[in-house]
Amino acid sequence: MFRGHAFRRERFMKGPWRDSSFQKGDLKYVILDLIKEKPRHGYEIIRELEEMSHGLYTPSPGAVYPTLQMLEEMGYATAVERDGRKVYTITGEGINFLTERKDSADEVRSQMKSRWSFKNVGKMASMMKEYHDLENVVGRGLRTMDADKMQRIRQVLIDTAGAIEAILEE
Repeated sequence: MFRGHAFRRERFMKGPWRDSSFQKGDLKYVILDLIKEKPRHGYEIIRELEEMSHGLYTPSPGAVYPTLQMLEEMGYATAVERDGRKVYTITGEGINFLTERKDSADEVRSQMKSRWSFKNVGKMASMMKEYHDLENVVGRGLRTMDADKMQRIRQVLIDTAGAIEAILEE
């Protein structure tokens, strides 16, 4: 779409609002915290993280379930079958792990709180509204525009993408 420019469509479509909110390995701290609060199954963890992020982040089952399995294998969580679902509970070893890695766990909590604060969520929602408005305007115009208008609009989008890329790289 934006060939020949530094801007990559993949980066835009997978922007900061769609990226994982965690560094590699950080999700285990969050999951342990959640199952420390109360026993939960994987879907509850996914829903809770989506709610905590005000809808900005929904972890995939492909991230949550392998992490739960890893925590179980490490002895930090146990699982019991309830109503056809595995419900996970933190173990004493899991609590010790969180205590020993308190600085790392606190840093993950702090990043979540900052990233998902109401102030940041509001700004992101505002920006996304503008993005979707642009999508709608271009989409409506596609039905009636001629080749010249299409090329001019395409050039505006290419230029805008380049300007956004420059801002992101600042």
